[in-house]
Amino acid sequence: MNMILFMIALSLTLSIALTALNFWLAQMTPDTEKLSPYECGFDPLGSARLPFSIRFFLVAILFLLFDLEIALLLPLPWATQLQDPITTLIWASLLITLLTLGLIYEWAQGGLEWAE
Repeated sequence: MNMILFMIALSLTLSIALTALNFWLAQMTPDTEKLSPYECGFDPLGSARLPFSIRFFLVAILFLLFDLEIALLLPLPWATQLQDPITTLIWASLLITLLTLGLIYEWAQGGLEWAE
């Protein structure tokens, strides 16, 4: 019975606190920087016929490539329990080295520069 009363009191307290916080934050006027688009590459209030920035797509594709390759390292803790963990260490080191060389190449070519 005490646990039920505690949960009810906690949920009521949280509800009141969140409602008060919402009313307090609603009084603040947002800055124009906060209303601007975040990494979308175009002005959302302009014409819909304008072309997208190719730089945005290049950075997004590079992020996806590196993110998906890092996902290959996720099963590494289970792979170290095999009979020959040296093979696992070699493959993981090779993958990290390949990722590092790819990042250095993209950095040197200017693929990570947002503004030219």
